[in-house]
Amino acid sequence: MSTDNAVARFRLAVEAGQPDAAADLFAPDAVFHSPIVHKPYEGREALRAILRAVGQVFEDFRYTDEFDGVPGTLGHVLVFRARIGDRELEGVDILRTDDEGTPTELTVMVRPYSAATLLRERMSALLSG
Repeated sequence: MSTDNAVARFRLAVEAGQPDAAADLFAPDAVFHSPIVHKPYEGREALRAILRAVGQVFEDFRYTDEFDGVPGTLGHVLVFRARIGDRELEGVDILRTDDEGTPTELTVMVRPYSAATLLRERMSALLSG
């Protein structure tokens, strides 16, 4: 994996458990689409808080596959697996970038429903407190 682009550096930061470094790669007005909340979160600092919380909730997190796109379009899809307690889950991080390759949007999707429900409960407790 080349580390000459922001998406590759995002992956490395997430895998290393460095949510602040991952968030710093995004545009200041980045948008985060949650798998469990309807309204998007706006801004790099909101994304930072979410990445920090996810790092506390997910166990055994690992990326298992990656699909590259073209800057300014869908960008990249990173496939992951993790665990929350005794629930295994799989998901994708969809990163959109601007024409310069800076991440501007992160959409996360997870399955199965039972794991998404547990994710909602644990994230809600962390982010509301």
